Amino acid sequence: MKFGERSGGIHPGFQLAPMIDVIFILLSFFIATQIFSQWETEIDITLPTAESGDLPERLPGEIIINILEDGTVSVNRRVLDDAALGGLLARIVELFPGQSVLIRADRRTDYGHVIRVLDRCRQADIWNISFATAAEEG
Repeated sequence: MKFGERSGGIHPGFQLAPMIDVIFILLSFFIATQIFSQWETEIDITLPTAESGDLPERLPGEIIINILEDGTVSVNRRVLDDAALGGLLARIVELFPGQSVLIRADRRTDYGHVIRVLDRCRQADIWNISFATAAEEG
């Protein structure tokens, strides 16, 4: 039984247009990701220095919590109070257990503000926490 004719030697070849579309989509994704990751570290915070301070590689999806000198907490350029920060962290842990958090506090920030943010992380069951520091000059 013969259902249709086969074209024996015709090969469609490599389709270049879909490949170019995929490349442009990936390129735009990586550019947007890079821009958003730079915004988080451009907030006007003077980090404390440490002898072993360096710039570690950021983990994918890492949450950056910025604490300004006056105790204001911001995530993704949004100022949050304690309740909003706790709710945000709880939702993140619900979706992504084991989520990492980077705390960037100004060197002149009162220690109590940092402990307040650490307490919110503990209440949300976040255990993967790191602190940002700058390398000592000279």
